[in-house]
Amino acid sequence: MSNNVHLGHRARKRFGQNFLHDHNVIDGIVAAIAPDNDHVMVEIGPGLGALTEPVADQIEQLNVVELDRDLAERLRHQPGWGRKLTIHEGDALKFDFNQLAEPGKQMKVFGNLPYNISTPLMFHLFETVDNIHSMHFMLQKEVVNRLCAGPGHKNYGRLTVMAQYYCRVMPVLEVGPGCFTPPPKVDSAVVRLMPYAEKPHPADELKVLERVVATAFTMRRKTLRNNLKGDLNDEEFASLGIDPALRPERISVAQYVAMANLISRRKAG
Repeated sequence: MSNNVHLGHRARKRFGQNFLHDHNVIDGIVAAIAPDNDHVMVEIGPGLGALTEPVADQIEQLNVVELDRDLAERLRHQPGWGRKLTIHEGDALKFDFNQLAEPGKQMKVFGNLPYNISTPLMFHLFETVDNIHSMHFMLQKEVVNRLCAGPGHKNYGRLTVMAQYYCRVMPVLEVGPGCFTPPPKVDSAVVRLMPYAEKPHPADELKVLERVVATAFTMRRKTLRNNLKGDLNDEEFASLGIDPALRPERISVAQYVAMANLISRRKAG
């Protein structure tokens, strides 16, 4: 049996499929997710059901979003736990997760995300979905390092600032390539994202914050003064208590929001 055929399903390169098979890792992820019937449980990209089955075993109903028709069909016909699944076939990047909402219940979302869609998918969830309690995602380890970095760290960047604007972010566990079939060429890790009910540093206009963060990080080696020329002058930096001679990775989420809000208010005023 070749290493990319698993339970009779051939992993598809175009879907970025790598199937998890290490039971200790699976148990650790399921424990972190903490499946229960008090939340709407949602899995993105269940694949061959490595996480789906142990999660479904603990609850009454599980929503899954799967792009690969063959895999959706296979899940539908699983004896026993297959009947607990509500399967939504389609692209998670275009899927309206709010349609899964139930009154009085927050969502717990999880998935082993294909590397090529992980960042846009996280932003799709941050920006469009109300009422998420937690998200647990398996990602490339370097992406998890970026999500969790603090100011001043080499991994701190645009993704860090925007993810931490929306969520508390915590690494959960690391997963080596040998835990997958076929083994990916990179290390993986699981991250926990807990969206803030009340954002500690709310932006007046999200679009302005996104633009300021993107502009600040266009050239990491240059100073804020250089990268944000035309957006903020030295007096404005001084009024915010921000040193414009610093590089973008030294600036906290709160400071990025303060810069964006100054620009929004100046425009409005």
